[in-house]
Amino acid sequence: MGKENMLQRALRRLATSNAELESEELQRNVRDEGAVPISDCQDREQVCLTGTVSSMTLSPRAGHPALEVELRDGSGGVTLVWLGRRQIPGIDAGRTLKIHGRISCHEGRRLVYNPRYELLPTPTAS
Repeated sequence: MGKENMLQRALRRLATSNAELESEELQRNVRDEGAVPISDCQDREQVCLTGTVSSMTLSPRAGHPALEVELRDGSGGVTLVWLGRRQIPGIDAGRTLKIHGRISCHEGRRLVYNPRYELLPTPTAS
């Protein structure tokens, strides 16, 4: 039985794309952290999300800096916006975050403004 499981896992890894494997790993991290999948979030809902930073952008709003961070969890993405910030130490592409805030769905985008955040260790491949 143990050899069959190992063989099945090996065959599955060969047949599955890296993106799918990464998505599954991110979803496991979401469940382990007690967060909800981004795709399940509704407008104006108080949320706890966990994901990996995929990109960072500095976008001025009304003449003031705004740091925009794209957080992905394998089910979808959300843009985190910190008004008045140019950078946040420790938040870089590839970093894993757990955030708390109120989600807003606007023009097909999910946004969370000025969320509370926790830096998490980056998961290692198993």
